[in-house]
Amino acid sequence: MTIDPAIRFPHGDYSRVPYALYHDRAVYDAEQERIFKGPAWNFLGLEVEIPKPGDFRTSVIGDTPVVFNRGTDGKVHAFVNRCAHRGALLRREAYGNASDHTCIYHRWNYDLEGNLVGVPFQRGVNGKGGLGPDFDKRDHGLRKLRVESFAGILFTTFADETEPLRDYLGEPLVRFLEPRFGRPLAVLGYMRQRIFGNWKFYVENIRDMYHGSLLHEFQATFGISRVTYTGGTRMDPRHRHNISWGIQGTEASTAETHKMYKEANLETERLKLREMAMVDYRPEFDDQISIGICSVFPNACFQQIRNSLAARQVRPRGPDDFDLYWTILGYADDTPDMTQHRLRQSNMIGPAGFISMEDGEAVEIAHRGVKRDPAAHAVVEMGGKGEISDRDNRVNDVPIRGFWSYYAELMGMEPAGAVR
Repeated sequence: MTIDPAIRFPHGDYSRVPYALYHDRAVYDAEQERIFKGPAWNFLGLEVEIPKPGDFRTSVIGDTPVVFNRGTDGKVHAFVNRCAHRGALLRREAYGNASDHTCIYHRWNYDLEGNLVGVPFQRGVNGKGGLGPDFDKRDHGLRKLRVESFAGILFTTFADETEPLRDYLGEPLVRFLEPRFGRPLAVLGYMRQRIFGNWKFYVENIRDMYHGSLLHEFQATFGISRVTYTGGTRMDPRHRHNISWGIQGTEASTAETHKMYKEANLETERLKLREMAMVDYRPEFDDQISIGICSVFPNACFQQIRNSLAARQVRPRGPDDFDLYWTILGYADDTPDMTQHRLRQSNMIGPAGFISMEDGEAVEIAHRGVKRDPAAHAVVEMGGKGEISDRDNRVNDVPIRGFWSYYAELMGMEPAGAVR
């Protein structure tokens, strides 16, 4: 895949992003090989989703379909969801439990580790047809992927050599994820949506806390997230992942906050909520974070919005659309009242969420807006240019530049004087 050399980052600090990166088909195809099948760890699913031997789920990494299951050995195995015979999808269900996997097309059969164990009529019928004597089932299993787990979160990689998962995540993310996902989890439900925009627009969106209380009137009105809270952005040492965080109740003056947002043409007293219990926050974690949005390169977001916990997976479908899968979570030892509280707060997220529905719209209008001017560039300067580093505020775009820095490295597109 040859990328047009005219598509390049004009500044080494990634403060300018070429719009062509969102629409060019050759760029998209290269991303599938160099990023999703490259040295990155991709979010796959959760341990709690496959608790028993034989439990399986289908997923997508980039736009490659995959299956992951728990084997009879208790380990998690993942492989490309494609029969080794003629390439048909092996599993079409979203989830299930099985002792093996059989392709519906010609009934080639695989065990839970992805090994080919059965081929109908392998020796033909009455001495005629079939496969040759040199055919060895051991050479025709499913393409197996490496899997590692951290805090109950499953990641996979196509690469033969990738750094250990904990090192890949980095300590800031480990400190955020471990207390929130390391406890026994319970899946409360799933949501999914199709967004007609480039997948990278969404990845940028979840690294950008600057937009949160401007785009989302609900957030600013009910104090879910305001840039006046104590908070900031933290990244791994390579700046490929990010946690943006805030602590409610830490602003100096609510009246001054409302005045500030009004000057930004945002009304913070217009919306009314009949059930105020929906926005109650029940502190759960020692770090006091009331909102934390954790973006993991290239395809995941893990959130804590008050007491709403969720994982999000980005599944590209092409340059112009992607699917977003939400897994809504609680804890196995939650009381019924706490479970109901988390479910109530889940109304803030998802395709029709009081907050999240606006993200999908923002991605789509940005995607449409840049389509006819691929030679132009986005301006990514909030929080300063130059060095890519952590910030003690959320009025910045710096984690977006961190994403593009690692993206450019994997894509072979680093500009002269590239900042890492």
